[in-house]
Amino acid sequence: MKIYQAVTRVPGGLMVVPLFIGMVLNTFAPNALKIGGFTQALTNAGYPTILAMYLFTAGSKMTLRAAPKMLKRGLGILFAKVGVAVVLALGVAHLFHGNFLGLTTLALLAAMNDTNGGMFLALTSTFGTKEDAGTYVAQSIETGPFVTMLVLVGAGLAVIPWLTMVSVVAPIAAGAILGNLDEDLRDFFGRHEPIIVPFMAFTLGEGINLKAVTTAGLPGILLGIAVVVITGLVCITADRLLGGSGVAGAAASSTAGNAAGTPQAVAMADPSYAAIAPIATIQVAASVIVTAILTPLLTALVHRRIRQKAQAPERVAASQPAAPPAVENPQPAVNR
Repeated sequence: MKIYQAVTRVPGGLMVVPLFIGMVLNTFAPNALKIGGFTQALTNAGYPTILAMYLFTAGSKMTLRAAPKMLKRGLGILFAKVGVAVVLALGVAHLFHGNFLGLTTLALLAAMNDTNGGMFLALTSTFGTKEDAGTYVAQSIETGPFVTMLVLVGAGLAVIPWLTMVSVVAPIAAGAILGNLDEDLRDFFGRHEPIIVPFMAFTLGEGINLKAVTTAGLPGILLGIAVVVITGLVCITADRLLGGSGVAGAAASSTAGNAAGTPQAVAMADPSYAAIAPIATIQVAASVIVTAILTPLLTALVHRRIRQKAQAPERVAASQPAAPPAVENPQPAVNR
C-alpha cells in the first residue's frame, strides 16, 4: 500500500491528515485510547511534550550565517507579513469584537504570521535564486506559537505569564544554539523534524470534537484566500523595495502546517481562548490546504511576469529592421 504517498499528496498532508484522524477518533470514539500508559500518552495529554520537541527541531535549523542582503530582505518580508497580520487581527478584535465573518483574532494571527518553510524553499529553489531561498533564515523566527502569543500579550488581548512565554521560546533557542554550534546536529535534527509532525498533529486532533466545529469550513477557506492575497501583496512589495524580484515575497504567502497547533498552544497558556481554539484550529488547517494550492500559483505568476519583462527589450530589438551595411569610401587612384 502507498499510504505515505497518498498522505503527502494532500497539501500539508503530514499535518492535516493525522489531525483529522485524531478529530474523527475523538468525536466518535473519545475513550478508545484512554487506557493509560504509553497509548494514552498519544492523546491530547501528550501534546505539550511533542510540541516542545517540534519547536526544538525547528529552532535547530536557524542559522546566523546569512549574508547581510539576504538577512535584510528576510527580515523585511518577516516584518511585512507579521505586521499585516497584527493590523488585521487587532482590527477584528477592536472593531468586530474578535469575530469577523466567523474568523477570530486567534485564527487570523495563527494563519497569517507563520510561513510554510518547506513550500517556501521549494518555490524559491524552482522560480528564484539562492538569495531568495536564503531569506528564509530570518523568516524562520516566526515558527511556532511564540510570535502569536507575543502579539496577543502586547496588544492586551491575552494574559500569559512571562514564564510561560519563556517556556515556549526556550526549546527554539536551545535548538538554535546547538544548530549554530554544530552543523551535523543541525542537519540531524532538520532531517528528522518530519517524523514529529504527524504525532503532534494526531495528539492535537485528539482534543477537538468535530461536532463543535461544523461551521468552520467556509470561513477557513476565506481565511486561506485572504492569507495569499493580502500577505502575498504586502510581502511581494516589501521584497521588491529591498532589492528582490518579488518571488521570495510571493513564496511567503502561505500558512505553515504547524500553525494549526498554535490556537491550542495559546489556549493552554491562556484558558480564556479554550472555547474558540477548536474552531480556530480547523480554520487554520483549512488555510494550510488553500494556501498550499494558491501560493505556488501566485509565485509562478510573479516569476512569469519577471521573465516577460526581461524578454521585452529582446523582443523590441528583434523587431527592429536591420541597419544597412556601411559603404566604405573608395580610395582615390594614385597616379604614378
